Amino acid sequence: MSERFLQGRTALVTGSAQGIGLAIAVRLGAAGAAVVLHGLATPGQAESASAAVVGAGATDTLFLDHDLRDVAKIDVMMDRVLAWRGSIDIVVNNAGMQFTAQIVDMPLERWNDILAVNLSAAFHTMRRALPGMVERGFGRIVNIASVHGLVASAQKAPYVAAKFGLVGLTRVAALECAAVGSRASGGITANCIGPGWTETSLIEPQIAARAAQLGGGRDAAVQDLLREKQPSLRMSEPAEIGELAAMLCQRWAHNINGVTIPVDGGWTAQ
Repeated sequence: MSERFLQGRTALVTGSAQGIGLAIAVRLGAAGAAVVLHGLATPGQAESASAAVVGAGATDTLFLDHDLRDVAKIDVMMDRVLAWRGSIDIVVNNAGMQFTAQIVDMPLERWNDILAVNLSAAFHTMRRALPGMVERGFGRIVNIASVHGLVASAQKAPYVAAKFGLVGLTRVAALECAAVGSRASGGITANCIGPGWTETSLIEPQIAARAAQLGGGRDAAVQDLLREKQPSLRMSEPAEIGELAAMLCQRWAHNINGVTIPVDGGWTAQ
């Protein structure tokens, strides 16, 4: 792919203060995009994330911290996003929450918050971004689902429900916009990426706990954790998810539409 294929484009990546979201923002910035970062971050975290994206080659950055559980705040965020450079070409819905408990023990506020952030927020960003994409004949929606948008696990009812819903929402958007634009303009596509185990700071406590349980090192703990689900026995790096997101934003990807691409080491092939 050409190095600066997103020159002149503007991207929003929610949940991009760290982890997968930041890796995607860095990759889109390296491709020449101006990037709106987002997250409930400290000033230091926001500054560090913005510096990483600029350092990768982004033409400009803007950091926003609106709470995606609140529809009114999402609308304010999207007002700022759309006003910043006059349009938005790429929306990556990555922000997410997780909480584990049996259905009968799930706190109602956790159910509501996880559905709001992991599913409803994506609907609201898409609702605001798609009209301009349709007008220009180009747009990319990349929703970060999970393997849990394709298969279930116990004790994750709101997360699984939200991710399955996100896959369905993405397919609807793909169908509604499939004929917009042209091969030359790049059209509008909506796709999901479904990561399995991915090496982020969020899973380090699980690795440490498993290492303590086994009485061994980190590598043995990772393999033991992954053996339950992920046949490759190795995690993905966030930057690898970033590469896939960037690929989906290429003009030539105009007919990759309405799909969920697992990055799960064979998890969903079982």
